[in-house]
Amino acid sequence: MHVPDGFINAPVSVAAGVVAAGAVAVSLRGARRELDERTAPLAGLVAAFIFAVQMLNFPVAAGTSGHLLGGALAAILVGPWTGVLCIAVVLLMQGILFADGGITALGVNITVMGVVTVVVAYALFRGLVLLLPRTRASVTAASFVAALVSVPASAAAFTLLYAIGGTTAVPVGKVLTAMVGVHTLIGIGEAVITMLTVGAVIAVRPDLVYGARGLTAPLKLRVGGELVDAAPAAAPAAAPAGSPKKLWIGGLVTALVLAGFVSFYASASPDGLEKVAADKGFDAKVEDHAAADSPLADYGVKGIETARLSGGLAGTIGVGATLAVGTGAFWVVRRRRSAALEG
Repeated sequence: MHVPDGFINAPVSVAAGVVAAGAVAVSLRGARRELDERTAPLAGLVAAFIFAVQMLNFPVAAGTSGHLLGGALAAILVGPWTGVLCIAVVLLMQGILFADGGITALGVNITVMGVVTVVVAYALFRGLVLLLPRTRASVTAASFVAALVSVPASAAAFTLLYAIGGTTAVPVGKVLTAMVGVHTLIGIGEAVITMLTVGAVIAVRPDLVYGARGLTAPLKLRVGGELVDAAPAAAPAAAPAGSPKKLWIGGLVTALVLAGFVSFYASASPDGLEKVAADKGFDAKVEDHAAADSPLADYGVKGIETARLSGGLAGTIGVGATLAVGTGAFWVVRRRRSAALEG
């Protein structure tokens, strides 16, 4: 759902940019409470993984495809504040390096694909977790529902911006119906990917899943016919939390394989926004991308004629660049937290 330049007029794009900048600034402060020496590298990996999976467009209807937005996944794995930053890093890399999503529309994309998806998904996720039994299965089930709802919510947010600052005269009602309809289908794919990824991480390192913290119900003992909480067992003195190194390596290899190899088999059909824009005609004023001359534009390496090699190399570079920028940013945030605690 990367919005190109030209769909939304300049005043609304600027306003969305202000909202996005404010959200990023607030998230930088909030992320200090979420990140530590173990989760900062994981957050960078989450950003790189989302970049990779966004290259895997899947068919959702005749002539239409969809891809992961990632807000729900990021929020559940590393926390809502860090989740907004993850999506912002991904969108920044895609816009600058790959000419995907407009430069003047960057604020629109961060607001619609990052802020809205994270806020809606995490609020719904937390509500469901409080209502469901306190188990890992509940976390994965809640992640499915939260991810599913976040995608049409993002589509509705785009439609609101279009209603205020759209550059064409297409009726808003038609845009809303089409956008929410197709993105509900895309949301199913998003929900499946999010549920499987969250479930996989919980299976090996539940302690690293932000949304699963504190969900283990205390052991109950029956005393005098009544259930009471058992005293927690003392942890062995020599049993510190394990290093996330294996999970990090496994996640990085998976991201590289997805971006470097599996992406070649992704659907070539236009995504939900592109399809609706073409069908309804509000793509009439789309502008050329400012980074159209980038050597990685359109997810290929210029000068390499073999499509498989060109796309695979571009995807690999994208994963590496996103990982480097994301990890660096999150390490800076973590160090500021450490400095604040020491002060």
